[in-house]
Amino acid sequence: MIERISNSQLFQLIMANMKELIREPGVLFWGIVFPILMSLGLGVAFTKKKDVITHIAVVGQNHLMPQPTDTSSLLLSFLQTNKASLEKSSQGFISRRLTIPDDKLGNTTFIFQAMDWQKAMVLLKRGNLNIVLDEKHGIIQYHFDPMNPDAQLIYLKLSKMFNASGPVIREANTEINPLTVSGTRYIDFLVPGLIAMGVMMSCMWGVSYAIIERRAKKLLRRMVATPMKRSNFLLALITVRILMNFVEAGLLFLVAWLAFGTTIQGSVAALITLFIAGNLAFAGIAIFLASHTAKTEIGNGLINALSMPMMVLSGIFFSYHNFPEWSISTIQKFPLTMMADGMRSAFIEGAGFAELTMPIIILSAIGVLFFTAGMKVFKWY
Repeated sequence: MIERISNSQLFQLIMANMKELIREPGVLFWGIVFPILMSLGLGVAFTKKKDVITHIAVVGQNHLMPQPTDTSSLLLSFLQTNKASLEKSSQGFISRRLTIPDDKLGNTTFIFQAMDWQKAMVLLKRGNLNIVLDEKHGIIQYHFDPMNPDAQLIYLKLSKMFNASGPVIREANTEINPLTVSGTRYIDFLVPGLIAMGVMMSCMWGVSYAIIERRAKKLLRRMVATPMKRSNFLLALITVRILMNFVEAGLLFLVAWLAFGTTIQGSVAALITLFIAGNLAFAGIAIFLASHTAKTEIGNGLINALSMPMMVLSGIFFSYHNFPEWSISTIQKFPLTMMADGMRSAFIEGAGFAELTMPIIILSAIGVLFFTAGMKVFKWY
């Protein structure tokens, strides 16, 4: 008899919890549907594609296009011999596309883009390409970071392709020049992105989740009874979080400086202003996100739905130019992308207020708009 009652209680408890879940479609979505959607998105992003596209900078337009006073460029002769198609890239560069078929490992497409040395260094620092070719006095020069495994792989593929093409380019006509330009290392690319991502995650969880959790525990209901302004409460949360982000970012930069020699090549004042603007943007978004939500499960899902796609797509760990070209213009409009790109410009490209004014204005405007909207719809309980 006792065992029958015990089993009945267990069954009723299971049914009660099941009905509670079913009555909250948001919990079901964030707990079941959203992880499936994320796995599909990440699977598409990271699954090996059949065709590998490699961008290569070529210093000097005459190596890709015949000139009236042509001096028989080795690289141009090779590309013409192998019928590399001539085209114009979306960024305005003259380029030639050459595809090497491979049934076993997948096709490799080389896109040779003509540009000057300064532009090549900028794209190299941004992670848009890994190797630069130059030709002087009949010798093709490879410029790349020998510590970059992707650059090494591209060099091996290129040298194999050149040698297999016949006597056009021989090994004696090539030269390797290791790059020692500050800011071309992967760590120089990574640190600014990590700082930007840290700001986003800190605001999302430190501001948004903190408000949702207090509302779920009925703490906000008690606070509303006190003589406290809503704006003061929210601004206090934001201020504390921004101060914490300064400490976290400062410690990360200190470690990178001591361990890897990472430096700031641009304006420190512009960098700090951009950092504050990024904090305002994500703090405003966090306030808006937490303005109505009363369940931590739904809040957890909303935060992940906003932060995870940006963390994957915004070029924190690798360049977002690895994604399809049609998606890049959309990715560049993400707040995290704007902040990460701006910080990299200040860290490794020597950018100042002239280059960072636009992202500073946009990020600040995002913060003000979302904070104002969140204030208007904010619920204490």
